[in-house]
Amino acid sequence: MGSEADKAANAAEIDRLALALAKEPGSKAFIPLAEEYGKAGMWEEAAAVLEDGLKAYPNFITAMVALGRVYDQVNQPIKATAILEEAVKLSPENLRAHRTLAKIYAAQGKKDAALRSCRVILAVNPQDQEAQSICTMLGTSPVPTVTEQSTPPAMGVGRSILETDEASGKIQEMSSSVGVQDQPLEILSEEPTVSLEHKRSTVAQLEEWLALIQLRRLDHGIPPDKTA
Repeated sequence: MGSEADKAANAAEIDRLALALAKEPGSKAFIPLAEEYGKAGMWEEAAAVLEDGLKAYPNFITAMVALGRVYDQVNQPIKATAILEEAVKLSPENLRAHRTLAKIYAAQGKKDAALRSCRVILAVNPQDQEAQSICTMLGTSPVPTVTEQSTPPAMGVGRSILETDEASGKIQEMSSSVGVQDQPLEILSEEPTVSLEHKRSTVAQLEEWLALIQLRRLDHGIPPDKTA
């Protein structure tokens, strides 16, 4: 629990951001306000702010994922799953959405769905301990089997990295517009930076999947794909 000074500062920041949003109800200032509510453990207030914000900005991925994580905090897995699955449809490689979905799916006993989300995360960061732990808990290797590899997923490593950077830039821009000091965000915490070695590992895995597909095509008498 934070100190009394931290609590007072958080309360003052909430008041300031709420006033800024009241003056410009159509702005994206609802994001940093929801973040401050989350820091204070005021999850219901954070959910209300994000829900209102999404009415003005539907399909705003950053807000959708934040709201899904807030729903998870207040133990509303059905709502969390619904909005996070919608976010993943719009942004299939969103690691924040998959991280929360994997946890919810695992708790609900949806093994295949949990593994799919874990593998999206591990494709970008093979050392991710949380995703590895969920796979271990489900009694399955994080590496897909040959059968599962028959249709390789479109992982889009570059896109997921740019998406994270873009989200960070948007938050910083919104914070600056209402005078928010640069500080780490809890609801929208950043994913680890992807190293060159991890990128090469992902590319190598994709190449292995493609090779396996070609072998399976040959086994069934299908000519190799000349366009590959």
